[in-house]
Amino acid sequence: MSKKLYVGNLSYDTTEDGLRQLFGQFGEIESVVVITDRISGRSKGFGFVEFKEDADAEKALSLDGQEFDGRELKVSEARPMRSE
Repeated sequence: MSKKLYVGNLSYDTTEDGLRQLFGQFGEIESVVVITDRISGRSKGFGFVEFKEDADAEKALSLDGQEFDGRELKVSEARPMRSE
């Protein structure tokens, strides 16, 4: 079972590869995405990391409050998308 984490307060310079390296130390990653603005292509300052194993994602929650690319990360379990 996979688990997705929300990663907020990202530097606009943070890349998906950078997040993959940072979070990869906790286990096998299924996917990484940095959310970007459709028009400008610039990062919106948040993204998602999905782990293959729930236990690895739980360990990665320890990155909450840690500094990365000059910003203090906000890491939490991602909430399901709302359907409207």
